Amino acid sequence: MTIEIGVVGPHDLVDDVAATCEEQPGVTVRRLHYDHESQAPALVEAHGAHVQAWLFTGVVPYTLARRANVLHRPAAFVDYTGATLLQATVRLLRDGHDVARISIDTVTGADVAATFGEAGLPVDQVRCLPYRGQLSSDDVVAFHRRQHRAGARVAVTCISSVYEVLRHEMPAYRLAPSAHSVRTALRQVLLHADSQAQEDAQIALGLASLSDGDGGLLKEVAALGATLARFAPDTYLIVTTRGPLHDATAGFTTLPMLRRLADRHERVQIGFGLGRSAAEAENLARRALSRARRVGPTTAVLSLRGDTDIVLETTMPPPQPAEANLAVVAQRVGLSVPTLLRLREVRAAAGETPLTSREVAEHLSVQQRTARRMLHRLELAGLAERLGNLASGTSGRPLTLYRLTL
Repeated sequence: MTIEIGVVGPHDLVDDVAATCEEQPGVTVRRLHYDHESQAPALVEAHGAHVQAWLFTGVVPYTLARRANVLHRPAAFVDYTGATLLQATVRLLRDGHDVARISIDTVTGADVAATFGEAGLPVDQVRCLPYRGQLSSDDVVAFHRRQHRAGARVAVTCISSVYEVLRHEMPAYRLAPSAHSVRTALRQVLLHADSQAQEDAQIALGLASLSDGDGGLLKEVAALGATLARFAPDTYLIVTTRGPLHDATAGFTTLPMLRRLADRHERVQIGFGLGRSAAEAENLARRALSRARRVGPTTAVLSLRGDTDIVLETTMPPPQPAEANLAVVAQRVGLSVPTLLRLREVRAAAGETPLTSREVAEHLSVQQRTARRMLHRLELAGLAERLGNLASGTSGRPLTLYRLTL
């Protein structure tokens, strides 16, 4: 089986990263260069139909694409800590630079301390600017200028546009991903893509209850690559798989056909179920349809294993700002407003630090499996971002790192 990966990054990195990826049997690469990292979301959107997974040359273009909500395929980025940072440190030392007095962007102080600590290097005068989504390249340039005036000898940057500015003003070094870091990221995205392929083959069954026959429904389900059959006098069975349903709902967030059907029917209630077997999918679809009927006359609900229900779209009265918006989120993800408020407090306390399900469980005083279920629901609704895994320190499963965005 061959998988095509889109490699996204600046001109001077994409070819090297792509060449390392092509060492892996069964991997082909679509090279997607940009002149400035802000172009990454447009590249992803333009080529999304042609690749099965994405690999970004760094966290900055990955974050920009994620925030633009254009990543509908498995995606990963090359981490610039560990081997990449150590390789850069060795080169700086070889060129005679004082690595104990540098400014460095994108990576965290903890990552720098860990790498320098292993190499026996001091970090007291190393200044770091961890990457945050709201930072612009101008902000990063300003950071390095301040540190240079304060005594930093070399500006170390992960961002091509920042390097192009700084190299004319001060000693500057551009971090480039090591082959080891690329291979690590590639393994991650291939595992994710394989898991996604297995999930996409899951059976998806929908039960659609309409007030006035099947008018318009046959045309809509055809766009899903689905088949339609009568299930009951006013209910129709939709048969498809997870992949087409995922794409048609923009990652399980909305169902455009619901609005169009509402123009022809007073009542449109649809329940989708995803299961490993037809029987499981049907049971989940029944549960989803039952919930859709409780929510309102024009509603679609997706039910997953693990008691996860997601309201895809509803024509409930428009909410008032602030707390009413939170009520809509609660409706969609099946969590209470007080729980979402507590999760917001957890997010605020954590700042830019990723959270594990164990930490969420401790903050909310719930069991860890309950916290995992909450985070999974938020991730499916686009309100939490999975960042990777953290070894748990025991023989159990590794802890997944999340960033909350609700």
